[in-house]
Formats: sequence, structure tokens, C-alpha cells
Amino acid sequence: MRSTVAVFAALMAFAFVTAAPPAVAQPTLPPLPPPGAECNHPNCTPGIRPNIVLGSYCNNHTYYAFGVTSWGRLVFCGSPRRYEPRWFRSPEMHGVKLENDLCPALEGEVAQAPDGLFLTCVARDGRSYWERGDL
Repeated sequence: MRSTVAVFAALMAFAFVTAAPPAVAQPTLPPLPPPGAECNHPNCTPGIRPNIVLGSYCNNHTYYAFGVTSWGRLVFCGSPRRYEPRWFRSPEMHGVKLENDLCPALEGEVAQAPDGLFLTCVARDGRSYWERGDL
């Protein structure tokens, strides 16, 4: 009887150790575009820094100015009224865009140029276009 209990306990321990961990639901993100395709989401934008603390100081509000907090909030490095740059909540981000390209109906929203330049959509002279966001 004791040997049967010992064998059963050993089998249960082996099953416990080799069992696959339970599946954990992953957040659903938009699919990555194929290489060379247009990028319209933060998840395909290069250079976004992880584990940023909202409100903490940052050092570059011109190039690769985007980050994400530990809980998934998109932030950008900005310098309001010429104070030291800090991390702020980001407006809606539209991936990688070209400076001076049109951005109809996206005024006040942000993007990043292929070289990492921070862009914002501005409406001026009867058109909306991507302009440097650090000015």
C-alpha cells in the first residue's frame, strides 16, 4: 500500500512539474504592417522607450520623443514654456509620417518621421499638415 501511494505521489509531482503553465490572455494590438508598408499605429513606430514614469524628466523632445508607461499609456517628451522637458500623456499617435505631408482631420494629433523627428498635425493656410512638434 505504501509503495502504491509513493508511486502515485511521484507521478503527480512529475505531472505537476512538466505541465504547461496556464495560458494568459495577451492584449490585442493592430497587426504589424509588412516591411515597406505604411505605419499608422504606435506598435510599428521605432524607438518608443519602455517603462517611462509619467511626469518625470526626459532629455530629448525633438527625436524619438515617445515612450510608454509600465501600464501601457503612450507618452511624449515635451518642454512647455521652455521649462525642463518632462513626459506627458500623448495625443493620439499615428505611427510614422513624413514632415509636410497632409493630415486632414488629425489636427493636434502626433506622429514620428522616419528619422525619429517628433511631428504634430497643424492646420494653417487652409490645409492640415505634419509639422515639427518641438517648435
